[in-house]
Amino acid sequence: MDQKSSKNNSEVENEYSVIIKNLSVTYRTEPALWNIDLNFPKGKMIAIVGPNGAGKSTLVKAVMGLVPITAGKVSIFGKPYSKNRDKVAYVPQRGSVDWDFPTDALDVVEMGLYGKLGWFRRPNSKTRDLARECLDKVGLSNYADRQIGQLSGGQQQRVFLARALAQDAQIYLMDEPLNGVDVITEKTILSILENLKKEGKTIVMVHHELQTVDKYFDWVVMVNRNLIANGPIKEVFTKINLDRTYQEKQRISIQ
Repeated sequence: MDQKSSKNNSEVENEYSVIIKNLSVTYRTEPALWNIDLNFPKGKMIAIVGPNGAGKSTLVKAVMGLVPITAGKVSIFGKPYSKNRDKVAYVPQRGSVDWDFPTDALDVVEMGLYGKLGWFRRPNSKTRDLARECLDKVGLSNYADRQIGQLSGGQQQRVFLARALAQDAQIYLMDEPLNGVDVITEKTILSILENLKKEGKTIVMVHHELQTVDKYFDWVVMVNRNLIANGPIKEVFTKINLDRTYQEKQRISIQ
């Protein structure tokens, strides 16, 4: 019996913040992810890597129930996401956001507090102060009143990180937050995430720059519709696993 199978459920839940079992996601008849068994350990910086169309973003969305799951289940600290949504913060891809929406940076950050407020309680001076504090953490306190579409790409990404910080979550799911940002933004984001990790938070990031994986992260998940490899960088991030991950798209037969 291997080490993982010898652990009881409570031991597994104490070690991992997210547990994914037999997860499959299918778009129409095309599998996006197939039979994924995967756990995210607590207090780690975790990279999800793989080629375009490999299901990286789908995996993150499936954890939050943003895409329909064909089979399997996901648990957050031992419970369904719907029971523990306040423990999860999400930073989407910039390309998925409507930047013409008429709202300013402070309002976007304050949206991260709606889950704690409840939909029928209005924001007050305390929540505004907290939102401003989170903007200050990402170096954008002077941009609080700026319409979100008027900010640069790096500034927009930092605003969404500030929104995630306002949620004070235990798990941060991030979909390519470093894609196309400037050096200052990249350093700011990584510094904040490193501090979150030191606090025991779990950071899961879809990442596409392979040359920085072993520099920024201590755990890696390698996917190409199937799970190719998962574990500590030093053990898993190898040429053999990279070749397996970035080969031609995996052929999956659905029985």
